Amino acid sequence: MSNIHFRRIERRRTARVAMFVDLIVQGHSDDSEKFKVRTRTQSVSGHGGSMVLEFPVSMGQTLLLTNEFTGERTECRVVGIRTNRDGHTHVAFEFMVLGINFWKMAFPASGLRPVRRAVPVSAIA
Repeated sequence: MSNIHFRRIERRRTARVAMFVDLIVQGHSDDSEKFKVRTRTQSVSGHGGSMVLEFPVSMGQTLLLTNEFTGERTECRVVGIRTNRDGHTHVAFEFMVLGINFWKMAFPASGLRPVRRAVPVSAIA
């Protein structure tokens, strides 16, 4: 059997995990109008996550997130905005307060080697 990387070397402070969490996102538009929208994460980490957001936001903008499952609220900052070919906007965010467990899960410690899994040789050919 050969070994294939399950994921590349992790360079984030905590590993990213593909997980869908329903969120309520609140903030202010560029016109100072309040907005409140429902969305879902695409991936999460101990320091933030990524979500699809149909409401326009800007880099560095502060948002208030509410985890619909737990009811917990926290502030985050927009650190990345990417529009896909399908027109959906993916927004990367990081928490403003460190050390919270907003997702209610444990993440691997920083600096751990990537997970490897054994793959049968027949699957490679």
